Amino acid sequence: MLFPRLLVVVAALVFSGSAIAQSSEADPRPTTTSINRLESEPVAAPVEEGRPRVVSQSVPAKSANKPAALVPTISLTNRFDQSLLAAIQSHLGASYHFNRTGPEEFDCSGLVWRAFQDIGVDFQRGPARSYWATMPAPAEAEQFKFGTLVFFSNLSHIGIVVDEKGFYHSARHGGVMYSPFNDYWLSRIDGFRRVPVASLQTPTANAKPRKQVNTAALVDDDNQP
Repeated sequence: MLFPRLLVVVAALVFSGSAIAQSSEADPRPTTTSINRLESEPVAAPVEEGRPRVVSQSVPAKSANKPAALVPTISLTNRFDQSLLAAIQSHLGASYHFNRTGPEEFDCSGLVWRAFQDIGVDFQRGPARSYWATMPAPAEAEQFKFGTLVFFSNLSHIGIVVDEKGFYHSARHGGVMYSPFNDYWLSRIDGFRRVPVASLQTPTANAKPRKQVNTAALVDDDNQP
């Protein structure tokens, strides 16, 4: 009688032990899953936060690579030329507007008039054709001398020569700017004129221009970029 009872007790203990073992094996599974979730969430968060930082850093890098405005390097010893260059460059970036002479908007002939007015050289405001008709042609050696007026496209556009490399002008697309004498511009040159400074310069140099001229009746095709 004792032996069968022992067998029953042993069987009960074995069954209880297996049940406990099964429950202990089952418990870690949800615990492991919950741990995995907790570990995966903080790892994912910095990765997501890090992405915008990389993008925001790349934007300034691209903008920093944008080409700067094209400005020539030129050395001028003549004080008059230095003043004229400073007057032209003071208007760089001004926008193009037909029949305007500044100070914020210019057409091509208006920029020429304003630049010389700024330094006390007084002549009649007009379209490019009028400057061509009233001003003398330079000697060949002075065609690409600083301050010479250069005409393009059947006298419809005008600029101020810097040197043989380029010129300043008010372009329809871009406003007051420096442009190189590339194939486009060289193929469209009509000729050159020099402003007769000695006969036109007013006693007060670097004087500010008088009241803006009414240019409503002027015609300047400005057939250019």
